[in-house]
Amino acid sequence: MMPPLRLLFALLFTLGFTLVSHAADKPNVVFILVDDLGWTDLSSYGSDLYETPHVDRLADQGMRFTSAYAACTVCSPTRASIMTGKYPATLHITDWITGHLKPYGKMAIPDWTKYLSPDAYTLANALQDAGYRTAHMGKWHLGETEEYWPENQGFDINLGGWKVGQPQRNETARGYFSPYANPRLDDGPDGEYLTERLADEAAAFIEQNKDRPFFLNLWLYNVHTPLQAAADKIAKYEAKVFPDARHRSATYAAMVEHMDDAVGKVMATLERLNLAENTIVIFTSDNGGLVDNRSKNTVTLNAPLRSGKGDAYEGGVRVPLIVRYPGKIPAGTRSSELAISPDFYPTLLSLTGIAPAVNADFDGADLGPVLTGAAQSTGRDAVFFHYPHYHTEGATPYSAIRKGQWKLLQFYEGSRVELYHLARDPGESINLAASNPAKRDELFADLQAWKIETDAQLPSLNAEYSPEREETFRIGAPIE
Repeated sequence: MMPPLRLLFALLFTLGFTLVSHAADKPNVVFILVDDLGWTDLSSYGSDLYETPHVDRLADQGMRFTSAYAACTVCSPTRASIMTGKYPATLHITDWITGHLKPYGKMAIPDWTKYLSPDAYTLANALQDAGYRTAHMGKWHLGETEEYWPENQGFDINLGGWKVGQPQRNETARGYFSPYANPRLDDGPDGEYLTERLADEAAAFIEQNKDRPFFLNLWLYNVHTPLQAAADKIAKYEAKVFPDARHRSATYAAMVEHMDDAVGKVMATLERLNLAENTIVIFTSDNGGLVDNRSKNTVTLNAPLRSGKGDAYEGGVRVPLIVRYPGKIPAGTRSSELAISPDFYPTLLSLTGIAPAVNADFDGADLGPVLTGAAQSTGRDAVFFHYPHYHTEGATPYSAIRKGQWKLLQFYEGSRVELYHLARDPGESINLAASNPAKRDELFADLQAWKIETDAQLPSLNAEYSPEREETFRIGAPIE
């Protein structure tokens, strides 16, 4: 039975939406979300090793954003924000599910939400109610039990989406190679590569629904660890790596190529079926690239940005974003407009001609006018981040605001703030908080007002704080 709040939303949709009358007039939607792809992990964004011709072609055919952000430095909050159009702070989904805990750290984390509620009226629900056939393929990671999985969040089809955040690698599963031990994806032939399998399933879905509007949510597990790829691809990049390169991991480079191949397969299918001109394609990442600060192993590097996934700085949240919609979005264009994950829901409703539900309350902005050239800006001057948690890659509880070219970070340990001018200092190396108190205080006030507006949950002083045991990390629910 449909949850009561979702039933209410569906009824409001029927009453309050302006639906396009002919299915042929509705553009298809393909949303490609790559896991842990860093800001410079594409050839078109500056990689000196990774080869991404298919994604680069998307950039040539659409708009490439240079100041796009994931809503969080880790995956689950960003994914929830895409599906709801709300900031993680609003949803109280502020860490990956189930999160890293630092039980003896200086701050105690709040009692945050570890699932996307089935009562949420998701992007998939909205498109489904507008007549779209909806499919989720790949990573989900928005709840531990089945009630929170894609088939209960607006998707007609779910292939591969369940509780985990990466391919399983244990006595019954081989990570990216079949068998997968995934309850929402049958195993393929021994040695089948997961990303290729998902691309094949996506192509089949497009073929089966070529005569009706569809929404394909292709959320790849690549390029998340474990680092695994086909041997021939790894060998190719081992021969290409040079000592002074920014990017040096041959296996990670091979995983990026697997991802790019999947994009190429989807686009080739759309073109073969004459659907490419009537399909909106969004390509982005759920957080910055993994640098692996603790073990010092090289996964990727986000330079000139500072740090990476699981940390507070630009490398953890700035991501590639490409949007393609021929005839609507001018080809080969760039935008420096601020964009962030909650923007996708209102933007896709705008581009598909679907009016939002009468009670819709998005935190995100409609990027449609910027994409189509109708406006240079959304009129929004700031985006926000809130992570009241610890992460093994370096983050301590923090909140942040980017406003124009300025960025302020508030760290709850020690109540300190840092201020950077990103145009002059993209690596966040020169803290201007002391030398520019007027700008510091302006952004700090804006950030405090936003936290009140979103009812952001805050960390508190930890009664169990122990300097001797402070660096102890574990995974799971907080200690009662």
